[in-house]
Amino acid sequence: MAFKIYTKTGDEGQTALFGGKRLPKSHLRIECYGTVDELNSFIGLVRDCTEDEHVRAVLFEIQNRLFDLGATLATDPSKNLLTPTITQEDIQLLENEIDGMEATLPSLKNFILPGGHQTVSHCHVARCVCRRAERLVVALNMEESVSPDVLKYLNRLSDFLFVLARKLGQNLGANEVVWKGK
Repeated sequence: MAFKIYTKTGDEGQTALFGGKRLPKSHLRIECYGTVDELNSFIGLVRDCTEDEHVRAVLFEIQNRLFDLGATLATDPSKNLLTPTITQEDIQLLENEIDGMEATLPSLKNFILPGGHQTVSHCHVARCVCRRAERLVVALNMEESVSPDVLKYLNRLSDFLFVLARKLGQNLGANEVVWKGK
């Protein structure tokens, strides 16, 4: 028998964590991993918009780590279940990539607005979703303990996405859109 995508178990507004615990779909934990899933989708969009094979490979790695991170958030913390973990090496990869890109970019002298090229804008959307995911995970951490590496990873990832937007713009020959306040 083929696997069916619908189970009907969530028809009344609840879903199950890994480990079996059921929560309302509006629960903060569900909002956290749902937002990480949304982020993963936007990163896939950015990956599909660039021809740079190195960037594509790094974004693919990030997508896999976000799936790991989502699995951790989707696991009942009261159970002792083995889940993938975010490591210091995962965070270091982001830092190394940021440093490498920043070495080729002009110094930032102004605030910049998202825009200049569709790919750059997609990257900024991913950055904003990442910041929202981070805020939600910080709120969850105030209620239930979350791995510090999960928090660090999301924080560093938003920095990476900001720098990547600049680097992609540079590669595409797009001008940075400078904020002009009143």
